[in-house]
Amino acid sequence: MNKTEKAVFGGGCFWCTEAIFKRVKGVVSVTPGYAGGEVPHPTYEQVCRGTTGHAEVIEVEYDPQVVSYADLLQVFWYAHDPTTLDRQGNDIGKQYRSIILYASEEQKKQAEASLKNADQSGMFQKPIVTRVEKLEAFFPAEDYHMDYFANNPDQPYCRAVISPKVQHFLRDHMDVLKESD
Repeated sequence: MNKTEKAVFGGGCFWCTEAIFKRVKGVVSVTPGYAGGEVPHPTYEQVCRGTTGHAEVIEVEYDPQVVSYADLLQVFWYAHDPTTLDRQGNDIGKQYRSIILYASEEQKKQAEASLKNADQSGMFQKPIVTRVEKLEAFFPAEDYHMDYFANNPDQPYCRAVISPKVQHFLRDHMDVLKESD
């Protein structure tokens, strides 16, 4: 196997973004978690209360020989609404903010350029409010969050929110999908 790299994105509910990124060619794994806050090793309950400063994020491990960081940034723009400040749909609070957390200067440069291009592209009717910040620490979420959509397809939130997002992404982005999808 080729050497993998990691990217960290926050686009609202990590169950939604995990379900989308897991389907992208070259993505080896997706881990829901927390980043961008002040409290070490936060719990889901703490993050949901909005008192830790963390965002719900995903850590995407990928093979750069198959998918580039720039390609993952494109998936990120389509996987959520980057024009709503501190919210995604009915999920409201700083923990649901749109954020790209970079681990290197190269990731920072690419993230800032991608944000500028996406904002100027006209693909969104409102300005993008996504933050680009240095990744200080990533904390994996509790085990029950892993593969949440796949493990809970009949849960009402999964049926009403995640499934339509995934189906919309699948319909419009066949070119980036793993063959099994």
